[in-house]
Amino acid sequence: MRPYVLLASRSEDAAADEEYASILRLAGLGEDDLVRVRMESGAFTPLALEDFSGVILGGSPFTASLPPAHKSDMQLRVEAELTGLLADVLAGDVPFLGLCYGVGCLGRHAGGVVDGTYAEETGATTIELTDAGRADPLLAGLPETFTAYVGHKEACTVLPAGAVALATSAPCPVQMFRLGERQYVTQFHPEMDEAAIVTRIRTYQHSGYFPADQVEAVLARVAGVDVSHSHRILPAFVERFARD
Repeated sequence: MRPYVLLASRSEDAAADEEYASILRLAGLGEDDLVRVRMESGAFTPLALEDFSGVILGGSPFTASLPPAHKSDMQLRVEAELTGLLADVLAGDVPFLGLCYGVGCLGRHAGGVVDGTYAEETGATTIELTDAGRADPLLAGLPETFTAYVGHKEACTVLPAGAVALATSAPCPVQMFRLGERQYVTQFHPEMDEAAIVTRIRTYQHSGYFPADQVEAVLARVAGVDVSHSHRILPAFVERFARD
């Protein structure tokens, strides 16, 4: 099997390493099967997409919908490179799974509206599949409703033209969509178990996702939550698009 590539942008090693480890574990991949590219560390394009079975875009501390004047030089550089890469992904119909940050990047790239209207506090929420989601082969076998971890400052308010909404929730109408036949993004985090979200909470305690002095309350509300159904999306993506 050709490996998958993980495009990561977390400069904090604890969060970056936890993300990589949890994707490996939940997707059932070995390290040789998932090449990690830390986009924040330097230029990462051009990328030979034909060498990979597909692309996974990890979550990020970046907020895609911020005005450019409020973005760091690092974020501006990463997003400029991602713009070209996403164009290649769509043009080549390359399998793509964007986790949380993917909504902002692919949604904006394809002409959707991404803003802070449906930001969600860090915790767990109930995800509901749409009719299209229940029919989508990537989500085959998932229950119509399941629980997943969330925590974001932005979301997709208006879908890009041609996008298909696959999952929703009461606080955030667009929790997952497909653009084309092989490009998917989730607003929720199918790559996180409790250990992973605890690492994220502690790493980003002072990053504005929640009041820093409420960290223990945030940790308490993610404890013991069954998010196992959400974890089935990663292996389904890997198995469906693996190629020699």
